[in-house]
Amino acid sequence: QGQLVESGGGSVQAGGSLRLSCTDSGRIYSSAILAWFRQAPGQEREFVAAVRWGYGTTYYADSVKGRFTISRDKANNAVHLQMNDLTPDDAALYYCARGSSYTTSPTPWPNWGQGTQVTVSS
Repeated sequence: QGQLVESGGGSVQAGGSLRLSCTDSGRIYSSAILAWFRQAPGQEREFVAAVRWGYGTTYYADSVKGRFTISRDKANNAVHLQMNDLTPDDAALYYCARGSSYTTSPTPWPNWGQGTQVTVSS
């Protein structure tokens, strides 16, 4: 399996937008699920969104529904996370993960990227 590399993090003001990308250097099987998690300092890693690579089914945490959109990019072997209307509560290190079963717990996901930092100022 390939490595996951995140990009697109940065600093924005509240109400702004960012688009994160996660590129997989290996083949992504149709049974795979790609997800985004985030972890703020002193807090546990939490689920943000996920997408089934084959069917395209998406899942979102309640805290980001209506503001974040996860999408597949099969041409580039990547997953994107469009984040709109950002608030300071969204500030965290965002991680991409790959697995074969959907769960909002970070523990079972076997493959992780190094993370990309998102900072939101009020």
